[in-house]
Order: sequence, then structure tokens, then C-alpha cells
Amino acid sequence: MKQHTFVVAGLAAALAPLCVQAQKQPRTAWGDPDLTGAYSEFTTAPLERDAKYADKEFLAREEYEEFAKARLETRFGDDETEPGTQADVHYSMGQFQLSENEGVHSLNLRTSIVTQPKNGRIPALTPAGAARRDARAAERRGKEFDGPEMRSLTERCIIWPSTQPPILPRGYNSNLQIFQSPGYVVVQGEMGDPRVIPTDGRKLPDKLLPQWNGTSVGRWEGETFVIETAGFHPDSAWRNASENMHVTERLTRVDEDTIEYAFTVVDPDTWAEPWGGVYPLTKLDGLLYEYACTEGNYGMANILSGARTGEKETAAKP
Repeated sequence: MKQHTFVVAGLAAALAPLCVQAQKQPRTAWGDPDLTGAYSEFTTAPLERDAKYADKEFLAREEYEEFAKARLETRFGDDETEPGTQADVHYSMGQFQLSENEGVHSLNLRTSIVTQPKNGRIPALTPAGAARRDARAAERRGKEFDGPEMRSLTERCIIWPSTQPPILPRGYNSNLQIFQSPGYVVVQGEMGDPRVIPTDGRKLPDKLLPQWNGTSVGRWEGETFVIETAGFHPDSAWRNASENMHVTERLTRVDEDTIEYAFTVVDPDTWAEPWGGVYPLTKLDGLLYEYACTEGNYGMANILSGARTGEKETAAKP
């Protein structure tokens, strides 16, 4: 079994539920609360709560260690495969230090990131949302390898969900960096394009051109940075959401090393009710570096080349 590296930070968050401190945090030179820095999005809480916890939002301290250990084993398990078997032909993210278990995780007594609804799970799809999901899947079924347009936007290096709202932990490289200047906050994911968010008091326009990451505007409410985002492109909205999805994000610096990230998603065309969650972003010691997606995207060419080879072999069979 592969020996996994699991770096954990933020002991205070493990000993008490994450909460926003009332005192003022460091300020920028122009007076805004200072959120700048590089942060890890990884946390020990899963996105959705295991049904066995029902409405239990927080773990007791004595339960936490077992919970985190079980999550680690479930997520990563045994990475060994039998040489020469089909299972052995796989992409080992851990081999290239890309796996989630290589990242810095915040300790978190929550049983799930999702806190709304009370059961800690994303609400059911509406009939329209389910129909849209099924239609998109049917459109690609049997054509998955016909051409690049049938592959996902991520595989095509068009958009990465690293900083697309709502921001959620990903499989690897799940880090972001926040920059601030007078009138703007920039959120840059390790993978993907930056979100440039104005803080000059402007409102979201009534009519928005569809954007891959939507259109965001920000404002300060005391120590909290509030971001409103709408106008998503229908092909890029999170989890088959509609172009009418509206996301509200709230970032509050809790201490020197932690930002509380909270979000609410509203899209009556997709989910039966609004939903949202909260988890800590943990500060990293260092900077993020360029993720050169297009330059290293050999996977796309190989996928399509393999498909063409398979088609030729099929056609050649008597």
C-alpha cells in the first residue's frame, strides 16, 4: 500500500467549530480588511454529510480522529495494482504529487461542508434540472470521443472550476491566491483564470452576457468580503445548474492563517431549494505558480488519437 502524505493545519479549528471573530483583522494600506495570501481549499470535512450522521452538524472531539482517518482511507485507499492488468493502466496522481492527500488540509469538526439544508446534503434536482442533466448526457452518449467539442471544458483548458463559484475543494492543486488593490479583489486559483472582482459599489446589471465564471461584484460588510455572482454560461455552470444560478460568497479572516469561506447557491431552475455551506481556507507558506494547461495538454491528443485508432481497428475487422 502506498504511504500517503496527509498534511493537516489549523489545530484551533479542530478543537472548536469555525466561527468568525469579532475583533478587527489586519488592514490594507487603504483600509480594507486584508485577505491577501495563498490558501489551501482542502479540509477534512466532505462536501455532503454521510446519512449516518443525520442532522449532526459537528463531531465531538473524541470522534474526530477516527472520522479523519476513515475519510483518508476512503478517499485514497490502496494505490497498488497488479502489474499487467487493465486496472494497472491508470493515472496515479500521487506519483506526481498531485493527489489530494499531498495537500494541506484544515482540521474541521463539521460533518460536511454543506450546512444548508439541515441534513448537510445538496437538495434534489427539480424536474427541469434533471431533464437538463439527462439531455446533456444524452447529447454526448456514444460521441464522447468524436472530437474535442465532446470533451469537458476542463479537458479543453477552457475553464477550471478551481475558483468558479461556489469554490469547493478539488481532487488536486486545490489552492488559491487572493490579491487586493484599491477598488478590486482578485481570486486566482492554482488552475484556471482569475476572477477580478470590483469593490467600487457597483451592482450586478439586470442583463448580463454569459461568462464562463459568471460576472462578480463585491462589497465589504464590516470584516466580511461579500461577492455576488450571476450570468453564468449555461455550459459552465456548476453541476448542470442553469444560467440563472446566483451565488453569494462571504470571506472573513478568522485569524492569521484562516479565512472562513461561506456560500449560498440559489437556482430554482435546478435545485428544489437554496443550499450552501462553510469551510476554512488555510494559509500556505509560499506562492502559487503558473499552471500551464494548454502547453501540457497531451491527454486531449492522446484520447482522440486512441479513439481514431480504435475506429480503424474496428473497421478493419471482417
